[in-house]
Amino acid sequence: MVCYNNICFTQNVTLKPLLRESNMKERLQFCISMLDQITLGDAEPKFIDMQNIVHMDEKWFYMTKKKRKYYLLPEEDDPTRTVQNKNNIGKVMLLTVVARPRRDAQGTVIFSGKIGVWAFVKEVPAARKSQNRARGTLETKSIIVNRNVMREYLIEKVIPAIKSCWPHDAVRETIFIQQDNARTHVLPNDPAFLEAVAATGLDIRLMQQPPNSPDMNVLDLGFFRSIQSLTDCRSPTTIEELIHDVEEEFEEYDMENLNRVFLTLQMCM
Repeated sequence: MVCYNNICFTQNVTLKPLLRESNMKERLQFCISMLDQITLGDAEPKFIDMQNIVHMDEKWFYMTKKKRKYYLLPEEDDPTRTVQNKNNIGKVMLLTVVARPRRDAQGTVIFSGKIGVWAFVKEVPAARKSQNRARGTLETKSIIVNRNVMREYLIEKVIPAIKSCWPHDAVRETIFIQQDNARTHVLPNDPAFLEAVAATGLDIRLMQQPPNSPDMNVLDLGFFRSIQSLTDCRSPTTIEELIHDVEEEFEEYDMENLNRVFLTLQMCM
């Protein structure tokens, strides 16, 4: 906030979802459900550590932005940035799944919290030839994400990834996959999902976060923005490069920063 002659100006005010009265009630109920039941009788109840809650969401990642800020030396020239159509910047949607990192009593990392990231794409042969490629060359194309696609990714990618990386000393606990209320997301009682979970021997359940509350998910709260900023520094020029860069930044992401986003979520409650 900047004040001048007793008039204050606020900059960079972002739009936020409209919370109706029903949304506020559901949001409050969600926050109350995150309280540690053992501490309810204390003067200062505490929230659970959220170590058994997996956050899942999807996001469009872009190859570049219309406007970017650069810090240059006096002798440096302004960078040249060109695209064929500034209103049609290359992008790809990726599904990201994370949980809270864990350490043992000695401080050794036993779980990074980074479960996986997968692009909603498929390879299709080019229907026509162009100056860039011959006819029949495989191209990476985005696919339309609906409930069937989400179910496929959930069963074939997310659940196996959770099973393979979940800490061995915590396999008996109930694992909740938190998702928002998008129509494309799988319902908690979906038969195919329940059958896939039963085959793993784990207790994995789906849960919904409050409507119009993206800040109740660590991905929308800060993780996505961080990964997009890191990917922008690589300046990918193709969809394949964009996917590769996002996957690398995801793998190299500092787990302590991921843990801080979970701490921020607790403070938001």
